[in-house]
Amino acid sequence: MARSIWSGSISFGLVSIPVKLFSATTSKSVRFHQLDGETGSRIRQQRVSEATGEEVPYDRIVKGYELASGRHVVITDDEMAGLDPQASRTIDLLEFVDQSSINPLYYESAYFLGPDPATVKPYALLLQAMSEADKVGIARFVMRGKEHLCALRPDDGVLVLSTMRYADEVREHQEVPELDTVNEVDISKAELAMAQQLIASLDADFDAERYRDTYREKVLELIEAKERGDEGVVEAPDAPEPSKVVDLMAALQASVTAAKQARGRHPSAHELEEISAADSESEAAAEARKTPAKKATAKKTTAKKAAAKKAPAKKAATRKAASPQRKTA
Repeated sequence: MARSIWSGSISFGLVSIPVKLFSATTSKSVRFHQLDGETGSRIRQQRVSEATGEEVPYDRIVKGYELASGRHVVITDDEMAGLDPQASRTIDLLEFVDQSSINPLYYESAYFLGPDPATVKPYALLLQAMSEADKVGIARFVMRGKEHLCALRPDDGVLVLSTMRYADEVREHQEVPELDTVNEVDISKAELAMAQQLIASLDADFDAERYRDTYREKVLELIEAKERGDEGVVEAPDAPEPSKVVDLMAALQASVTAAKQARGRHPSAHELEEISAADSESEAAAEARKTPAKKATAKKTTAKKAAAKKAPAKKAATRKAASPQRKTA
């Protein structure tokens, strides 16, 4: 049973809607302790002074911010407390926006908002109004001494709150120079058509139940086997060699066929025609890139042949013209 981690109310104009916050996700990663390899005893982390090498008691530890010079500015707990946002138990709705206008990069952690059993109607009213308007509420609230920007959205008959990153926490893609090369690539119509066919062949409705953390399952199986006393060695598989795409069209066509066969069907006659047309267009485009040099050569050859044909004709005409003159003489 999930436990509430925060309680308060949604402030919606002059309406106050009591709610509780429940974590919508849970980590399933396998956690290990550090042990002494000889004795099997736990290893504990100690806070040791760099100057003396001795362990420092917790009550002597203070916060320090490192400057570019390497010096530290010490900040006390009282000074930090003076900066804490005013304690509040309200989720203040600021505005409503289209969900499509929010880049998923801004979403952080997700929580379920549950209604107070004594006042369910205001919660249900807000949920239905937001669902029919297809809007997401942008809000602020304070939790664990920190003010959070968040988004409230209807999801499968409940309200979900997602904490959000601020704009200066999301990087611009211009900061990754490799991404600039994408706009410099020429994509042919045939390549685009084939890539679209590959996407269509893998089209499906998302179902999270179809996907499992197979790595975590293998780790747990290994732990269970060792607990039973099975000390078999687990060998890491060789990493596959990265494939180099030589013929993009051929790779796309093979991918389309393989994807459809994996789903138990073969390409239809219409799809085969499209693949054939795309192949022909690709071959024509490839041939067109080679043709200019051939045409130029062909024109020169034709010109030489024409010149060669004209030369004997002139000589023959000269001989005919000269022959009658000798008879007349």
